[in-house]
Amino acid sequence: MVFLRQVHPTLETAYQLVQTFVKMVRDQKATELEGWLEQVRTSDITELMRFAKGIERDLAPVQAALQLPYSNGVVEGHVHRLKLIKRQGYGRASFPLLRQRVLYQAL
Repeated sequence: MVFLRQVHPTLETAYQLVQTFVKMVRDQKATELEGWLEQVRTSDITELMRFAKGIERDLAPVQAALQLPYSNGVVEGHVHRLKLIKRQGYGRASFPLLRQRVLYQAL
């Protein structure tokens, strides 16, 4: 991987931008978001520019996610579990059985 980054400067730029974004999200530094978006715009890397446009469309929620300590991971976990149970009974089980399985696991 290091060889590829050395041979292709665009890959090195993309790697550095992605690593900067990951660090910004981990450290919750919302103040660095605008600078990162500007770096992506000047990089002319199509895929990252498309990603940045998506962030710009949802700028307020992204900034809130970078500033606030809240997470919806627990809720997403429960939704995933419910969908898994639903898929397991697809075509064989009705809603009452699904309800019974969900409530049984909650106890």
